Amino acid sequence: MKKLATLGAIALAPLAVASAAQADQASVDRLTHLLEPLESYSADFEQQILDASGSSLQDTSGHMWLSRPGHFRWEVNEPYRQLVVSDGDDVTLYDPDLEQVTIQPLDERVTHTPALLLSGSASELAQNYDVSRQQQGASETFTLAPRANDTLFEQLKLTFFSESLDTLQMTDSTGQRTAIDFDNAETNVTIDPAQFEFEIPEGADVIREQSPARP
Repeated sequence: MKKLATLGAIALAPLAVASAAQADQASVDRLTHLLEPLESYSADFEQQILDASGSSLQDTSGHMWLSRPGHFRWEVNEPYRQLVVSDGDDVTLYDPDLEQVTIQPLDERVTHTPALLLSGSASELAQNYDVSRQQQGASETFTLAPRANDTLFEQLKLTFFSESLDTLQMTDSTGQRTAIDFDNAETNVTIDPAQFEFEIPEGADVIREQSPARP
């Protein structure tokens, strides 16, 4: 069965950085207020990929760890194992089924991708996204629209419940939607640095990609 792109795989696809434009400053300030204190984060996740009509294409589950700046681990357990690790210098994607490792330098363009957004600097959001905010009770949803033209997604939504990250939704140009629900979240806890290290398995096929060329 063909695998679909997960949020972890999308972490390795760089987005172009656009020039700054006027943003909803109140929304940016509020999102920055919620994200800036987030030094570390650990949570179980369930990810669902839906087509444009809302039909489910794939369900996956696993665990995510992040530690600022730039340290990230996205571990998919079911139905297909996949691992994405950022050590602050490189981002590594490991597909055990294919026995393939893809390594890409961690530069500012990679950190602007959805999967690594949370491990980057919240203060840079206004430079790369138009941000709007909606609130319903204790739930706050921030909609981020990339200003770059050549992107893998057209809209990214971050929902916080009682100021804790609850869900993430991403919609691409075809209408396909990736929805991620977080559970058992822990914020600003000590995470073993070994979580952000990756040892290449013996016999794995290794692909090393260069940093994206700057315009």
